[in-house]
Amino acid sequence: MNLEVLAGCLASGACVVTQISSGLIVGMLLFLVASGLSLIFGVLGIVNFAHGAFYMAGAYFALLAYEQTASFTAALAFGALAAGVIGVAFERFIMSRVYGHDVLMQLLVCYAAILIFDDLVKILFGADYKLMGMPDAFATAPIQIAGGFVPSYYIFMLVMALAAGLGLWLGINKTRIGKIIRALAINPQMVGALGINTKLLYAGVFGLGCVLAGLAGALAAPVRSLTPGMGLSVLIESFIVTVIGGMGSIPGALVAALLIGLTRSFGAIGFPLFVDGLMFGLMALVLVVRPSGLLGAKAS
Repeated sequence: MNLEVLAGCLASGACVVTQISSGLIVGMLLFLVASGLSLIFGVLGIVNFAHGAFYMAGAYFALLAYEQTASFTAALAFGALAAGVIGVAFERFIMSRVYGHDVLMQLLVCYAAILIFDDLVKILFGADYKLMGMPDAFATAPIQIAGGFVPSYYIFMLVMALAAGLGLWLGINKTRIGKIIRALAINPQMVGALGINTKLLYAGVFGLGCVLAGLAGALAAPVRSLTPGMGLSVLIESFIVTVIGGMGSIPGALVAALLIGLTRSFGAIGFPLFVDGLMFGLMALVLVVRPSGLLGAKAS
């Protein structure tokens, strides 16, 4: 433990700003991935253990688009949409076959998909680490706040993640299609009886969840190294976020993602060898006090 170092950081405005900005970025990426997980679980009742593969797909396809066009806007759009298209195909041809089956069957199918996706990335992009680099638009001097420095790209990532989360919440709660999706989660038979194509809705919801994961991967590409299997670590942390926030709760995922991001950021200073333990300890504490998660619906 480095409690003295942690105390020194908390006493320094520059250190606090730096660690908070780092924690917010980690948290926002986890929020995008976890919100997709929560959406898929809340509507389809599927725990998508292959979700990290779509985060990886978003990062690699964003890199591909950036190399071809030199446009980061095109890279973001292509990475997110490519992950969504792959997600729709995965749901229609694979996951739809195991709806209603035992959770173990779903887990095995998703684990097989992870292994297949990782090997496909090795074949298509190579097994070596890859770097996108910072886009020219963000190669500027960092912004100084209270003595600390925050890269402009961090602010862009924060705004993009919050905008995506707000758009998802508004779409689910304030639009007609959102009402249909919520009804689908409660009573799919009734929705089908009204003449609505439930298979199309299932595919669309699954694809939207994958778009969010792909967007997170595309946003992470300039600041993270890309490697096959990169989705596994973010998947584990996203599940922690989903459990803490409450399965199926988008606002809960946001709160939990911020908690995990800040815990990881400051924990790396005070408890460098116990960061993962802090995250799992926080999850265990929440489950003991509130088993449904911070903002999850209590089981009736």
